[in-house]
Amino acid sequence: MEKSFSFQTHLLHNKWKMDEETGAVSVPIQHASTFHQFDFDTFGKYDYSRCGNPTREALEDTIAELEGGVRGFAFSSGMAAISTAFLLLSKGDHVLITEDVYGGTYRVVTDVLSRFGIEYTFVDMTNLHEVACNIRPNTKVIYLETPSNPLLKITDIRGVVKLAKAHGCLTFLDNTFSTPALQRPLELGVDVVLHSATKFLAGHSDVVAGLAVVRDEQLGKKLYQLQNAFGAVLGVQDAWLVLRGLKTLHVRLHYASQSAMKIAQFLKNHPKVEEVYYPGLSNHQGHAIHRNQADGFGAVLSFRLADEDAVRTFVQHVKIPVFAVSLGAVESILSYPAKMSHAAMPKKEREKRGITDGLLRLSVGLEAAEDLIADFEHALSYVGEKHFA
Repeated sequence: MEKSFSFQTHLLHNKWKMDEETGAVSVPIQHASTFHQFDFDTFGKYDYSRCGNPTREALEDTIAELEGGVRGFAFSSGMAAISTAFLLLSKGDHVLITEDVYGGTYRVVTDVLSRFGIEYTFVDMTNLHEVACNIRPNTKVIYLETPSNPLLKITDIRGVVKLAKAHGCLTFLDNTFSTPALQRPLELGVDVVLHSATKFLAGHSDVVAGLAVVRDEQLGKKLYQLQNAFGAVLGVQDAWLVLRGLKTLHVRLHYASQSAMKIAQFLKNHPKVEEVYYPGLSNHQGHAIHRNQADGFGAVLSFRLADEDAVRTFVQHVKIPVFAVSLGAVESILSYPAKMSHAAMPKKEREKRGITDGLLRLSVGLEAAEDLIADFEHALSYVGEKHFA
């Protein structure tokens, strides 16, 4: 990244700011599935679009540069990126994974990797002692998600990386909530950064995409072999949409994060809200650690009402946010983890992690914070009185 440029400027002024041949200020969309080879003995850079495509490459190079890595990879979804990265593991290997993890990641670890003889252990990764005690001789990957989904738990990235290096483990980190605009894990020693680019990076609820970035060239070669072998690559039209979304990432995330702080403070002081989970609040566990490893608190928060009935009432009366899966869009999205993002997780496992039937997750969009607060205050007025223990 050009040292004289801020992150905000670099989103617009980089290698891909214009097409060298035409001067176009938008990356060309190359729909070709195959490429003519002009030399019988020496093939060109591109031959088949599963193996490489100029439009996808533009996105892959861009995310690698923004994350400070050596190589990027664009996949057909966030789960395709995560699953392909997990294929670096082999039968008999062990993965240590944060217990408060996205439901889709939980599912691929417990339902898929386990079938291929890959062992796993879920731990409270906010507790470095617990992490250290659960590293085995066959542990090959420590998987982090910070801030985590949906309770916004904070993991000490440097602390886990130090443990991983001492035991010869790779570290994977899902950076979807923060993006490189707020947190750059590779600079803290993480080996593979993963994204659901569907969320903040693309930002407009109109594309499904996943990204991965590595900090080591040899690891990049291994991940490329897997990407090419399994073929869950991102289409060129979708790659272009993510590139377009990246141009406004900073301004979107900055504004939405400011609104999230205001909403979190409002909810924290509301008598019908039992708990608010947002790293920007000074009483949030891990607040100080997050401040030390990230440049902002993000636009996602969760809050807990008394029970499912309270959630139902609130959702029925709230007007502005869409009630849907996903997050990171220009519109605010209200989600119910128990039936949406973490539906793949058994109820017993959800509750053990604090993902109760009264929990809601809010991804704050670009609406005026005052309008959202007024909307929430109105909806909460219909919720029954807070249940005190």
